[in-house]
Amino acid sequence: MNTMLHKGYTARVEYDERDNIFVGRILGIRNIISFHGETVKQLRTEFEQAIKDYLTDCKQQSVTPEKPASGKLLLRVPPEIHGRALVAAQASGKSLNQWATEVLQHAVQQSS
Repeated sequence: MNTMLHKGYTARVEYDERDNIFVGRILGIRNIISFHGETVKQLRTEFEQAIKDYLTDCKQQSVTPEKPASGKLLLRVPPEIHGRALVAAQASGKSLNQWATEVLQHAVQQSS
């Protein structure tokens, strides 16, 4: 996956062969914010402008802008998975939080 970063926000970038443009979409927030450009330079400019516009709109509406991630993650998993994860964490001498963070980090690196 091709991505761009700006002010803590990540955008997925794809090439639209039909329209001969790059298209981006900001990830990790509920709002749908997309942008496009014919060159990488233009795409970068449009991405930065999209973030600026989003933050300005939030300020004007007295709304706190969403951040892509707070660092808090609540998961609902079957009890048997929870138990096995807890045992694996304890066996490695880590808290479940430390162990899960490492497992998620590894999974993210593998998917990139």
